[in-house]
Amino acid sequence: MRDISEPRHIERHQGETSSIRDFVFGFGDGINTSLGIVAGVGGADIPSNIIILAAIVGMFTGAKAMAVQNYLAVKSQRQILQSEIEREKWEIENVPNKEREEIEEIYKSKGFSGKELEMIVNKITADKKVWLDTMLTEELKLNLEIIGKPLRSALIMFAAFLVGGILPILPYFFAQGHFTLVIAVGISISASFLIGAYKSRMANLNMLRGGLEMAGLGTGIALIGYGIGAELANVGIIKV
Repeated sequence: MRDISEPRHIERHQGETSSIRDFVFGFGDGINTSLGIVAGVGGADIPSNIIILAAIVGMFTGAKAMAVQNYLAVKSQRQILQSEIEREKWEIENVPNKEREEIEEIYKSKGFSGKELEMIVNKITADKKVWLDTMLTEELKLNLEIIGKPLRSALIMFAAFLVGGILPILPYFFAQGHFTLVIAVGISISASFLIGAYKSRMANLNMLRGGLEMAGLGTGIALIGYGIGAELANVGIIKV
């Protein structure tokens, strides 16, 4: 008798994490910041050492600014959510009947009733941690893990910004001229495409579309930067 194995449906779930969010934003901003500087200064036909200096200064100042802003934003979000958590804890301790009614309403809206509903409510309210977690996720839709931790988010943002920011600068360590700018733009757009495709893959969206969106953004920034630099050089504001 032939052995027929049971077919199994395997789903790949991707949890939302602050680390992925911070890396993608930092990496993308780093590439675009450096690419804009490289294209702008390179468009004015400035020597490679000046381009490298300008881009590195912009890269580090941008990374610091993004890290600080991310730290403050995440910290503020966590403080707001923490105040909501403390309020829910107080209500569970001091007005448990009201909070129990809220649990009942939540699960009634999900289609539970009668003894089944009573069993669920009793099970949840028997453990205050489970009770609190249920109120936070079901009623308030809060998740501190998605928000992230301020210092970690800042460090990831800083590092990702530098990793992305160095890519458009690399060709200028070995060459100079307009062809070097073409290489820098090519590297930047390729990296932008890959990170956009990866981000879309994590979200179960179309990878090609996500990659093209980020690559298109990088192309637009390069064109704007180059146009500004070239125009300033043409009118004599910047002299080589």
